[in-house]
Amino acid sequence: MKNHLAIVTCFLSFWSLGQTMQLVADRIFDGEGMKEDISIVVEGNRIIYAGPSDEMRIGVDTIVRFENSTLLPGMIEGHSHVLLYPYDQTSWNDQVLKESRSLRAIRGSKMATRNLMAGFTTIRDLGSEGAGYADVGIKRSIAQGIIDGPRMLVAGKAMVATGSYGPKGFHPDFEVPLGAETADGNDVISVTRDQIGKGADFIKVYADYRWGPNGESLPTFSLEELKLIVQTARSSGRDVAAHANSPEAMRRAIMAGVVTIEHGTEATEEILQLMKDRDVGLCPTLAATESIMKYRGWKKGVDEDPGSIVLKKRMFQNALDIGVKIIAGGDVGVFEHGDNVLELELMVEYGMNPLDVLKSVTSVNARTFQLNELGAIKKGFLADIIAVEGDPSTDISNLRNVVFVMKDGVVYRDVRL
Repeated sequence: MKNHLAIVTCFLSFWSLGQTMQLVADRIFDGEGMKEDISIVVEGNRIIYAGPSDEMRIGVDTIVRFENSTLLPGMIEGHSHVLLYPYDQTSWNDQVLKESRSLRAIRGSKMATRNLMAGFTTIRDLGSEGAGYADVGIKRSIAQGIIDGPRMLVAGKAMVATGSYGPKGFHPDFEVPLGAETADGNDVISVTRDQIGKGADFIKVYADYRWGPNGESLPTFSLEELKLIVQTARSSGRDVAAHANSPEAMRRAIMAGVVTIEHGTEATEEILQLMKDRDVGLCPTLAATESIMKYRGWKKGVDEDPGSIVLKKRMFQNALDIGVKIIAGGDVGVFEHGDNVLELELMVEYGMNPLDVLKSVTSVNARTFQLNELGAIKKGFLADIIAVEGDPSTDISNLRNVVFVMKDGVVYRDVRL
C-alpha cells in the first residue's frame, strides 16, 4: 500500500506541472450522449480538445488508454451529508447530540474523500445537521489541499421554523442542540444573511417536517417567510433548496422561487406539473427512503413494499411522465458514502432511462447548481473526468467500476498504478 501511494503521489505531482494528457476509451459520454472514437486532451486543469481522435492534431506528453471502458464527466452528487453516516450504525439523534463537532468534522473529511474516489468530483451538501459550519471547514480544507475530496457546495447550518425540527422528546425546560438553525418571521432575513456570511453557498430550508398532530409532514414556513428567504439569498447570487414532502409545503416553496425540492414523496400530479412549469428540479432521494426502510427491518424482494416506497415509486414515475427536471442526489450519509451510485441504480429501477440518469448526474446537475464549467466533456471546461469499466448506458451499475478519477486536472485515482 505504501509503494502504491508513493507511485500515485509521484504521478499526481507530475501532472500538476501542466503536462498534456490524451485520454482514450471505447466510448465517451460527454454529458449529453454517448460517442465513440473520441479523444480528450487535458492541459493544466482544462480540457483543450474533445473530438474525433483522427482529427486531433495536438502534441501530447502522454496517451492514457482505457480498455473496455467509458470516459465521462466527473459525477455531481446532488444531495449529500458528509457529516452524517448510516443510521443503523448510530442513530441521527445520537450523532447530533452525543458526538463532538471535531469528531464529526474529522469523520466528515474522510467521507468526503470516499465521494471523490467513487467518481463524484462535486457534491452539494445539504446541511451540517447540528455540526455548525464544519461543512464549510471541510470544503476549505479540500480547496487548500489539506485533504483530498470533491468540490463542495455547502449549506452550513440550514434553516428550520421554531418547534419543527429535532432532536425532540426531552424535558421542555432542557434546551438540546438542534440539527438546524431556527428562524421565524422577518428574522429569516438576518439568518439567511448570517449563514451566507459564514460560508453557505446556498440556503437549505425545511419547508415542512414531521410535526403534524400525528407525526405527519406538514408545512413549517409560510409562503411569505419562504419568499423573504429566497429574495435575500438571490440578492447575494445564491439559490434556495427546500426539503419538502407534503403538497402544500412544495407548493409554497415552488411559488417562493426555490430551485430544487428535496424528497417530494407526496407530490401530486398538480404539484409536479407546477414544478415543470417553473423549472424546479426534483431531487427524489430514493436511496435514503429504501435505506431507512431496510434499517427498520424491511427485506427488499422478500417483503411487500412499505407505504413510503409505494408513494415514492408512484411519485417518481409521475414526475418522469410529466417531464419534471430530475436531480441525481441520494441523501448519501443516510447510507454509506462512496455508495452514491445506489441512487442512480434506483432511478433506473423506478423507470428512468439510463442515458437520462447519466445526464442527470452530470450536465443537468451542473446547470441546476450554476456550475457552468462542469458536467460536460467540452473544450474549455474544467478537467473533471472519470473512467469506468463497461458501458453505463446499458448497465448503470457499471458506474461502480471506477478506474480513474481526475478533478481539476489532477489525477486522484488510477487503478493501473
